[in-house]
Amino acid sequence: MSKLSDQILNELLQMGDPARASHSQRFFKTGIGEYGEGDVFIGIRVPQIRAVAKRNRDATRQDALDLLHSKYHEVRLTALILLVNLFARANDSEKHQIYKAYLSNVAYINNWDLVDSSALQIVGHYLFDMDRSHLEVLAKSEDLWERRIAIISSYYFIRQYEFQDTLNLSKILLHDQEDLIHKAVGWMLREVGNRSQSTEELFLVEHYKTMPRTMLRYAIEKFPEARRQAYLKGDI
Repeated sequence: MSKLSDQILNELLQMGDPARASHSQRFFKTGIGEYGEGDVFIGIRVPQIRAVAKRNRDATRQDALDLLHSKYHEVRLTALILLVNLFARANDSEKHQIYKAYLSNVAYINNWDLVDSSALQIVGHYLFDMDRSHLEVLAKSEDLWERRIAIISSYYFIRQYEFQDTLNLSKILLHDQEDLIHKAVGWMLREVGNRSQSTEELFLVEHYKTMPRTMLRYAIEKFPEARRQAYLKGDI
């Protein structure tokens, strides 16, 4: 590790709160057999983490990658925020390097908050003007976090009022076994609907009777109550 990355690590370690760490261990499901099994928390609030990243804007891509390999969850989140910030001000060549590094280090992007804080800003943003077919590869991965990266990355396209990739990925993930994917797909469908309810409903009418209940509930959360109940009762 460089002097700066070591300094950032020490700063984060000194900010830890054992009570908050214990709560986070439970909240992020770190027990045996749970999705976050083995993850270790220091106990730092997200605004504190963002403040550390902001204070260390001179950190390089390599500094961020060094931190991303930490066993501590909050250190990895700091690393990803640093990468997001670097990506936002990078030239095209550096954006490509950050994108490649991100996908090469998915093993360390191994909880839903880590994915949700970085995937759309790096992967989605990078692929917006590129061939997006790799998202389908990720969506078909055996790795839970690669699949979540795929669908959350499409949020960047949704924000640009481009919905087809999200619908295609949602169809691939429609019968996924993981609750975290059900929630993510439902969330992205809801975001499509926030911009074009007719587009979302064309997808739902075809698939709502077979999609997981959690996915459906997330997708229709903002619908008028009568319409929401009609979907839940299968009366569409």
